[in-house]
Amino acid sequence: MNELNALELLKKQVPEMESELVRILNFWSTTAVDDGFGGFVGQVDHWGKTNPRALKGVVLNARILWTFSAAYKHLGNEQYRSLAARAFDYLLNYFWDVENGGLIWSVDFEGHPLNTRKQAYAQGFGIYAFSEYFRATGNKESLVFAKKLYEILESKFKDKTNGGYLEALDASWNRMEDMRLSLKDDNSPKSMNTHLHILEPYTNLYRVSPDEKLKQNISDLLSIFSDKIIDRETGHFNLFFDDDWTVQSTMVSYGHDIEGAWLMNEAAMEIDDNQLIQPIQGIALKMVDATVREAMTADGSIYYEKEGDHLDKDRHWWPQAEAMVGLTDAWQISGDESYLQLAGKTWDFIQQNLLDREHGEWFWSIRDDGKPNDKEDKAGFWKCPYHNTRALIEIIHRLAKQ
Repeated sequence: MNELNALELLKKQVPEMESELVRILNFWSTTAVDDGFGGFVGQVDHWGKTNPRALKGVVLNARILWTFSAAYKHLGNEQYRSLAARAFDYLLNYFWDVENGGLIWSVDFEGHPLNTRKQAYAQGFGIYAFSEYFRATGNKESLVFAKKLYEILESKFKDKTNGGYLEALDASWNRMEDMRLSLKDDNSPKSMNTHLHILEPYTNLYRVSPDEKLKQNISDLLSIFSDKIIDRETGHFNLFFDDDWTVQSTMVSYGHDIEGAWLMNEAAMEIDDNQLIQPIQGIALKMVDATVREAMTADGSIYYEKEGDHLDKDRHWWPQAEAMVGLTDAWQISGDESYLQLAGKTWDFIQQNLLDREHGEWFWSIRDDGKPNDKEDKAGFWKCPYHNTRALIEIIHRLAKQ
């Protein structure tokens, strides 16, 4: 199969991708809307049953704002603009710390503060959401809040001695003993995940409001990834670090590797730094190749993660989505048709296995025996419409340009 055929084969599936995008958005437009207490519900289980009294997390709500903003920009549906406005209002009214600034971690179902800690990761997603809402609608207040969060990350979280950003601070910006993003994470002061999701929103903020200081911040982050976070020998991210960037973990996260590959390339391209683009693209290709070699199966799906000799073979929803973009990006960098063919296989796997056509959205994961994991949620603190909608929009846009 030559490149044209590989491209045309995937292009023929764009209508299916558009249809799936709308199907996902329909789930979040109906099942996930909280008509009783405002905003969006904090939990929808595997079977589509909502929990109206579930706590609400800032990451989920920021990702919902990003999603409906991006969907409105892509499709022009006024319902999506209205839902983006709903998410924007809820973030500002319930998650914004009026006294100290920044976004708190969680509220109860009525919007009362539960956990007022400030995760750098959450401030990053706030920037990503607010900048996308401005990009889609021109709402100037949203850009103001995106820039406020940017200044908070630079003034409160930045490690001016060793570089990079700390994981978490308390409500008054004091350092905390427990900085973990989630219970499964190591309690380290710095992580790959947080830095990836600072790079991502900084790139989006630069897209709508470029300036030299922000450009330098993005360049510095790319240098941190290149020099501190990536293991050049294996082509994997290291995940957790001490203050001085001493590595504190051995786990490999395949989804983050292939997501990070395209996000780093996106950042280098957006700031148009000719000294960075070529080396970053070389690293990106090495990371994609490592993921394909170690984690991709014959059906186009990728395993979740590896710790020592233990390989977690579950196919979680979000690494499959990110694999589609990472592989397509690798094809655009290299011109190698095999990447595009693999992206098509991943899309086939998603359609055949991850889509819940009865209850909506995507399953959390498919176990190695091929059955859906029914113990995890459709919507929750971490299950959101950001990875899958973004992947579909990215692929549709990239194919349209070819």
